[in-house]
Amino acid sequence: MTDGKPRAILARVDNFPEHKFATPSKKINDGDDLSFFFASTAYSDLTKWLLQLNRVVFPTKHQDGSIETCVLDSSFKYPESVQRVRNILRSLSNLFQDAPPDTGPRRFGNVAFRKWYQLAEESASELLQVHILTSPSLSAISDEQKEALRNELEAYLLGGLGSAQRLDYGTGHELSFLAFLGCLWKLGVFNDGEERAIVVGIIQPYLDLIRRVILTYTLEPAGSHGVWGLDDHSFLPYIFGAAQLGPPIPFDHYSTPVPTEGSLRSAPSPSSVTHKKMVEDFKDSNMYFSAIQFIYDVKKGPFWEHSPVLYDVSGIKDGWGKINKGMLKMYAAEVLGKFPVVQHFPFGSLFKWERDPTAQQSPASIHTQQQPTAMQSKDVPPVPSTGTAAPWARPAGTAMPQMQSSTGMPTTRAPWAQTAAPGRSAGQNGTSSIPSTSAPWANRDRPR
Repeated sequence: MTDGKPRAILARVDNFPEHKFATPSKKINDGDDLSFFFASTAYSDLTKWLLQLNRVVFPTKHQDGSIETCVLDSSFKYPESVQRVRNILRSLSNLFQDAPPDTGPRRFGNVAFRKWYQLAEESASELLQVHILTSPSLSAISDEQKEALRNELEAYLLGGLGSAQRLDYGTGHELSFLAFLGCLWKLGVFNDGEERAIVVGIIQPYLDLIRRVILTYTLEPAGSHGVWGLDDHSFLPYIFGAAQLGPPIPFDHYSTPVPTEGSLRSAPSPSSVTHKKMVEDFKDSNMYFSAIQFIYDVKKGPFWEHSPVLYDVSGIKDGWGKINKGMLKMYAAEVLGKFPVVQHFPFGSLFKWERDPTAQQSPASIHTQQQPTAMQSKDVPPVPSTGTAAPWARPAGTAMPQMQSSTGMPTTRAPWAQTAAPGRSAGQNGTSSIPSTSAPWANRDRPR
């Protein structure tokens, strides 16, 4: 991602008649499974898909010198493939009227969410049949295969809507929806060149749907780090939103490295997120500012106090390209690299639980060693990892040790917890083109 090399795109299913679809199932149960995940084809494919989408939302520079930006409020004509998924999201949104929030007393999430989720479960099969399985790219597969494929897609689609059992939503659910879209790409439902429409025309409406779900049913954050996490629920809008404001790259996206610093000339300053009026001005055109606006909608008080990590990021002087690079690092460490997040991710035939022959063997890290063993109850929460830590989370006068993520590399930390010498770059995780996080890129003094 950030080493300057061009990236391969996610491979398609190459032989439909012989492909055996499978209902995804849970595979990550302990620390050893987490280590295997980092070297799996599923991990590699998820990484490729994220980077593929990230690249295409950067502004593009055409041969005539004109700049084409990626904005949410443009008059974009979405291709039929994108409209198919938008229709699914629209149908899910219509379910709110049949599952109004419960008015009784409650301590956590509104139990009416279970009704909404049940309605989504009951309609998912038909929605996939009508909008996805009728895609021209799937016309060659048999009825038996379509049934198996519907079950496989349904697991990722429903997994992206939150947990009806725990009444929560978090980045693991967001990852499931990202995988759902990756499945459709692998199946040829989406065509080459439609990636930007996928981000703007599907992922943003999905985020809008989820924000409505969260507000309607007051869902709890899943696996939240509290104020020391990036966001209570989402991560993708910060990656793609930063890319939208990054410096332009030539139209031939796949042969040019993604810039790791700089900004679009007309882009607002990263510090603009601390000004509500600026956020309101850009929320309808940019995914980053749209996510910040949702924070302002649900949280009160000074921004630096309820969102200290995002506040630190807002002080970056090297532009949105640097922020995009850092967000990808954080995603590797705090989402793909965390047992509490990925333990629920299921594996089927499209995101396979098999070793990637090109992955390098990485040693077991402190994080993976601290995860539950196969003999322990899966209901016992894992030992907290050495990820983003509050500055008071160590004895006074002691130095912060060099933490490691589940990939064996330095993890995301608040900038005041940095121990590496200034200018030292983070190492690369051999199993992924997304490096783990070291976070010197987010350095800003907070008000006293």
